[in-house]
Amino acid sequence: MSAIIENPEIILIGSGAMSANFGALLKRLDPKRTMQLYEVTDELAQESSHGWSNAGTGHAGICELSYTPFREPDGSVNVSKAVEIFEQFEHSRQFWSYAVESGMATDPKTFINPIPHISFVHGDEQVDFLRARHAGMAAHHFFSEMEYSQNRETIARWAPLLIEGRGEVPIAATKMDGGTDVNFGTISRQLLHWLARQEGCAIATGHRVIDLKPALSGWDLTIREVAAGTIHHNHAQFVFIGAGGGSLSLLQKAGIAESKGLGGFPIGGQWLVCDNPEIVARHHAKVYGQALDAAPTMAVPHLDARILDGRKTLLFGPFAAWTTKFLHKAGSWTDLPGSIKRDNLATLIKIGLGNFDLIKYLIQQGTQSMADRIEVLRVFYPEARIEDWKLSDAGIRVQAIKKTDGEAGIVHYGTEILTNSDHTLSALLGASPGASVSVNIALGVIENCFPDLMSSPEGKARLQEMVPAWGEDIKHPDNAAFFHEMHEKSDHILQLR
Repeated sequence: MSAIIENPEIILIGSGAMSANFGALLKRLDPKRTMQLYEVTDELAQESSHGWSNAGTGHAGICELSYTPFREPDGSVNVSKAVEIFEQFEHSRQFWSYAVESGMATDPKTFINPIPHISFVHGDEQVDFLRARHAGMAAHHFFSEMEYSQNRETIARWAPLLIEGRGEVPIAATKMDGGTDVNFGTISRQLLHWLARQEGCAIATGHRVIDLKPALSGWDLTIREVAAGTIHHNHAQFVFIGAGGGSLSLLQKAGIAESKGLGGFPIGGQWLVCDNPEIVARHHAKVYGQALDAAPTMAVPHLDARILDGRKTLLFGPFAAWTTKFLHKAGSWTDLPGSIKRDNLATLIKIGLGNFDLIKYLIQQGTQSMADRIEVLRVFYPEARIEDWKLSDAGIRVQAIKKTDGEAGIVHYGTEILTNSDHTLSALLGASPGASVSVNIALGVIENCFPDLMSSPEGKARLQEMVPAWGEDIKHPDNAAFFHEMHEKSDHILQLR
């Protein structure tokens, strides 16, 4: 794709889940808007949204124990973050079901499939935690179907690989059948192919935005065609930077006040992959556990069944990897040193001094042998054999570092949008739950930067059709019936039951 529109109203940078959902939502809300998307790789959604670059978990707070780490003084577990993420993922499900119904997306099986989400723990302390977590989760109507068990026969029916060959240590698990496996790259490409067919919209792959400067009205961009090396310029009233790890350098070039002092720390990822059909056939779940030893929250291990391009496989990880690149395929080893500026140097030094444990962890991860990684896998799958698994690279996460991080750990959950004061530029920062809640984030940007689109009678009607739960507090008990009605409708359209 190399179509270019001169002076569009909106320019999108990057072709991952954030840009795809933002562009599609905005075009549906206002079909007259003109848009240009630039992507540095030759194909769409090849970085963090690509199927092999992430675990494909439809993050809904069901099994991710890191979303519920806090216990109250009475021993109960605070599940508010899990409730919040479930609600946000519901917005994605509703928009994607609308996309299928309206022809924006094709067969839902190509990008989303049902799969149980399981939390699995071992040891008395963790079992006690999971029991309290289940009590808090199951009390909410989002998670009323969640099951809990300490019975080995029950857990073996849910996920037999967890039990075979395991010693007598106490174990427990929760299971909820309403989980999903999502190929975020596929749904991104489908939405963008639809966008490219709309009047006033164009997509140019193999084009890197190398500079952007504020103009009297909007932004002036400099773009290089990667293969030919030619330079061209374009202008837009609004710019959305959904470039993953590439967002930081573009924010620094934009020079907006909101980006001052901002830094980034890249962390690569690797998976153990199993294609042995006998093993793959026996595990149909996404199983998340507690973080191991000194691992940061983003490295919580999980054993996942994946459906990619119609084929099932198993992934285990992630294992962290040291890198200085900000993008897996289109990055450079100079990305990290090139991001160090006078305004963020003090912040980076302060954060670095307070995170020796993370640096030690990354070095340890990078020097692990295959046998070492298999030993970690055996915490979940005791009978794992080294000959059944291979190591595969995943995507790169760039953790945003802000002055407000102080001496705290820099690796934490959260996806946020940075918007300048005149609402002409927004950029994505952060990671998990990331792509899963991209619709919620995109609608937040539209509400902030294009408020008239969502407040007009026409905009409200279109939004109600696309995401019925937007503006409704579906987590409130009084709205449980409405939630179940909408949830079952999207289940039906997305073929998740």
